[in-house]
Amino acid sequence: MGCGQSGKHKRTTKEAKKTDAKAEGKAATDVKKPTILIAYYSTYGHIETMAGSVAEGVKSGGAKVKIMRIPETLGEEVLKKMHAKAKNPDHPVVTPEDIKGADGVIFGIPTRFGMASAQVKALIDATGSLWQNGSLVGKPAGIFTSTGSQNGGQETTIMTFITQLVHHGMLFIPIGYSHPDLQRMDEVKGGSPYGAGCLAGPDGSRQPSKLELGIAEHQGKYMAGVVAKLASA
Repeated sequence: MGCGQSGKHKRTTKEAKKTDAKAEGKAATDVKKPTILIAYYSTYGHIETMAGSVAEGVKSGGAKVKIMRIPETLGEEVLKKMHAKAKNPDHPVVTPEDIKGADGVIFGIPTRFGMASAQVKALIDATGSLWQNGSLVGKPAGIFTSTGSQNGGQETTIMTFITQLVHHGMLFIPIGYSHPDLQRMDEVKGGSPYGAGCLAGPDGSRQPSKLELGIAEHQGKYMAGVVAKLASA
């Protein structure tokens, strides 16, 4: 009888270990993935294309991603005269509350004379209540951009937008030279240690290159890693 009880105890212990292992495995898969919001504004589609690559990087980095577009401030008649690209219906309009709800944010910002476009600034101007309540303090944020030329604001567009993040107490996450292609000299490209970028050309006819999209994807993956580390700290 004693031997029977001993064998039963061994089986029970073994079953308990299996149950614990299953529970640990389930807990690992149930860990909440951080959500990164990509909030972009795009007139001619360059930043929208870049946003898609950034999103792929975020997903490959193990985070969830939401792509949303920054509200337009120009009227339809003006946009028509500008030959602006139609807005993507699959990308809902972002609100300050969407920024608040994300674990991290990556802003896609086209340049206007070396600074963020008015549409992007209007979104930030609408975050007054978030600032008052400190809702964005400590939230990581990255930036990618598009300019007409290499010297058209690849760095200044991002640098001048950092002030908006600072006033909210957000954490700016640059990519540095974490991707080797940033130092390549064999072809014209956008991007800097501040963030990914593309060159649209003076007339907007140049589309993001494979090299530029690769750096954009890297930025998304890099950001996902940083946000995950901060969430688990």
